[in-house]
Amino acid sequence: MLRLLLLLQGLASCLWLGHSEVVNSFASYPKFSYRNTTPDNGLEPANPAWICQRYNSSYHFASLYDKTLRIPVYSAYIYQPGPGNRSKSQFVEPQLIKPTYPRDMKTEKFLRKQYKISPQQIGQSQAITQDYKKLQGLDRGHLSPSGHQSGNNSKLATFTLTNIVPQNSSLNRGAWKDYENQTMAQRTQGCKTTYVITGAVPGNTSIANNRVNKPSHIWSAACCQTNTNMKTWAVIAENNKNQVQNLTLAQLEASLSQLCGRKNVSLFHSACPR
Repeated sequence: MLRLLLLLQGLASCLWLGHSEVVNSFASYPKFSYRNTTPDNGLEPANPAWICQRYNSSYHFASLYDKTLRIPVYSAYIYQPGPGNRSKSQFVEPQLIKPTYPRDMKTEKFLRKQYKISPQQIGQSQAITQDYKKLQGLDRGHLSPSGHQSGNNSKLATFTLTNIVPQNSSLNRGAWKDYENQTMAQRTQGCKTTYVITGAVPGNTSIANNRVNKPSHIWSAACCQTNTNMKTWAVIAENNKNQVQNLTLAQLEASLSQLCGRKNVSLFHSACPR
């Protein structure tokens, strides 16, 4: 009961009271998860941060972040593709540096100028722009992609480094791009609202002098309600191959349990078909 109360308190701080963007935990995101159910703690890292991804005073998606590996574990969002501009800037999370810093994501330049802090201070618990420079064979892979958002603010919000992992370039520009752009458009036909969770399995290698983990796998799952029923789908990809494997939700949850060495990983409410 105490854990539940703490989770609900964290949620309230994030979405309703506006006290904080980075919270101690969250039980649910009414806006971003089906029936207020987020993934269980089977994917929780040793050094987590629950981030309500806020840009321009609005919340756009949610991320569970690993402050040690400096990559997101997953991002949860609603699939609603539409027009809007992409960002030329990369944002970071101010409240991972200090809880009293702004709730909105900011650029490193803004934080250096406003608070007189160094890139090293910013990067103590998150990735920074320098970490992703001079990548070879890797791209900045967005877990919540800008193409799945509508409007300038929602698209710009995806360009935070707390939503990005080092992703194989061939995969990011090939089979994964096809999944994001084509397969999602096809499978969401008839869906009223599509809830998506996209994540990364930590790997055994890193970039930027071992600062940022390179995931071994990228995965995604969706649950939506049509006029007649609920439907789900899921995919997973090894992060060194240009290939996406189609799975059922149950198969993905089982794979994540095995890959992450956890028991009973659950991504969605039980009403979402396995």
